[in-house]
Amino acid sequence: MINREEVAQLTQEYGKDWGVNHAKRLLHLVSIIADGREYNEEAIWLAAYLHDWGGYQKWMQPGMEHYDRSVEVIREFLTERECPEDMKKLVLEIIAFHHGGDPDRSFESRIFTDADAIDLLGACGFARCFGMAYRDLQTGLAITKKFREMSAKALTTDKGRELAAKRIEETDQLLKTFEEETFGLL
Repeated sequence: MINREEVAQLTQEYGKDWGVNHAKRLLHLVSIIADGREYNEEAIWLAAYLHDWGGYQKWMQPGMEHYDRSVEVIREFLTERECPEDMKKLVLEIIAFHHGGDPDRSFESRIFTDADAIDLLGACGFARCFGMAYRDLQTGLAITKKFREMSAKALTTDKGRELAAKRIEETDQLLKTFEEETFGLL
C-alpha cells in the first residue's frame, strides 16, 4: 500500500498546515456522515490528503480547476507507487468529484463530497474562505457566498444534509453579521 507518512509529509510540504488540517477535519466528518456504514477507509484517507494537491502552488495550473489538476497529479503519483488499480480508481473518483457530481457514484465519493462541502460552511468555512482572500474582504465575502451555495447543492446524503443544515444557518448568520459590521460598505 501507499506510505501514509510520505503522503502526510508531502501534503504538509505542499499545502502546509492548511492542507493537513483540512484533511484531518474531512476524516472526522466522513466518519460521522457514514453513520455506521462501512466504507473504504484507506481510499478516503488517501483522498483526504491528496485531493487538493492540484490547488497547491507546486501543482496548480492557471485556468484549470484544482480537482482536475489533482486527478492528473495524483494518477501519476499513485501509479509511480504501484497502487492497485481498484484503489487508484476509487481515490481518483473521490478526488474528481469532491465538489459534487453525479449522485450515482461510489458511497465513498458521496460521503467525501459531503464532508468537503460541510468543511466550507459555518465558522470554519467562513474563516477558510476569508483565508483564501488574504486582506481582500470583498473577495472573501464573494468566496463565502459562492461556497455556501455550491456546498448546499453538492450534498448527496441524508446525514450530510442534516449536518450541513446547522452550518448553513451559521454561515447565513455570519454573513449577515459581517455585512452589518462593515455597514454594507463592501
